[in-house]
Amino acid sequence: MRKVTSGLLLVMLIFTLGFAQSLQKPAGEWQKTIALAKQFVDLLAKGQYDSAAVHFDATMSKAMPAAKLKEVWQSLQAQMGAFKAAGGVRTEMIQIYHVVYVTCEFEKGKLDAKVVFNQQNQIAGLFFIPHQEAQGWQAPDYVDPRAFTEIDTLTIPTTWQLPATLSLPNGPGPFPAIVLVHGSGPNDRDETIGPNKPFKDLAWGLASQGIAVLRYEKRTRVYPNIVDSLKGQFTLIEETVEDALSGVSFLRDIAEIDPEKIIVLGHSLGGYAVPRIARYYPRLAGFIIMAGAARPIVDLLQEQYRYIFNLDGRIESQEQKKLQQVDSLIALTRNEAFLKNADPTLLILGAPPAYWLDLNQYDPLKLAERLRKPVLVLQGGRDYQVTRRDFELWQKHLKHNPKTTFRYYPNLNHLFMPGEGMATPQEYEVPGHVDFQVVQDIASWVKQTF
Repeated sequence: MRKVTSGLLLVMLIFTLGFAQSLQKPAGEWQKTIALAKQFVDLLAKGQYDSAAVHFDATMSKAMPAAKLKEVWQSLQAQMGAFKAAGGVRTEMIQIYHVVYVTCEFEKGKLDAKVVFNQQNQIAGLFFIPHQEAQGWQAPDYVDPRAFTEIDTLTIPTTWQLPATLSLPNGPGPFPAIVLVHGSGPNDRDETIGPNKPFKDLAWGLASQGIAVLRYEKRTRVYPNIVDSLKGQFTLIEETVEDALSGVSFLRDIAEIDPEKIIVLGHSLGGYAVPRIARYYPRLAGFIIMAGAARPIVDLLQEQYRYIFNLDGRIESQEQKKLQQVDSLIALTRNEAFLKNADPTLLILGAPPAYWLDLNQYDPLKLAERLRKPVLVLQGGRDYQVTRRDFELWQKHLKHNPKTTFRYYPNLNHLFMPGEGMATPQEYEVPGHVDFQVVQDIASWVKQTF
């Protein structure tokens, strides 16, 4: 796959692998990673491509040898003019990877070198993307900040204390309330992805319409070493379900919340977990599944890899090798004998054996068939992570529940943000907001149903 984005050569060899856990860096370790990223750009600027390529992991070394790296750097300068200087940096976590953005100033403008590091501080991915000035999230137009109060100093009282934020409508109440349940990876309470904060969009948009929303830091973000702490006994229950239920219990004790009108909204992996959450807390008023996986997670992972590698219409030899590696790891997640005898703290695709043993026994569609409470299922038509096939499976297995509502948005991606053409990972780097129609549909459904 050779991609050209916004006229700029883009090297992309990094994809989402860890579903359950990520090892966050202490501040001191982040400084080392930042220094390595800046050193890497400096080596490129000096033409020391062999020295720069030393920092690559095995996959990058094969796909981007020093000669190819030289070709990439010179191609950038042919388009952008001579390199002048490296500027500021910013950082973020993407699943199990640590990402440093280094601003690169050229004669004709600025680019950001997006340098992606694995847990061993090796470079596992390299992008050159349009420069983005560091700026705070801006509220979408559909938010009315006068309509609600943001309480962001809360803690959900569980065994694993989780910082939380409640967007509470102004007025006497009691109000219906929604608990937001994250997708895969160590998400923050806003489910931040690049410059985007889809959970904050939802919380502020819904609170503007009289619906309280609770969002919280995911357990794997606050406690990055949780798999070791639990000696590998870490499943979807510990990752997602327990904390969603704790959030519900937390809301029930708040006077301004109507305890009979509490709803769980799960996005992506959170949507996949909704039937299990419903099983453990039958008193919930209803459920919202946003881009929820209906099939085994590893099936979706295979599809995502093939989709991304094939964006340019062909899968090259190195990409085929990567697919074979992924397929081998996926086979391990399905090998019950191997999983039962493996080291309990071994991570396979970012999760321990207990995680995969549990998921192999979990059928969200079978559990969903038992639901008799109101359910709202939402799906974006441009979502390549969870696709229309999943949406149609929810339709098939929930068709016997007359309280189920389905909404399909042809031009929205996995974050329920609008776009055109084939969706790509790069569009998550473009600032946007959850589409107003999605917020409106959720608010209307809550008001009409409860």
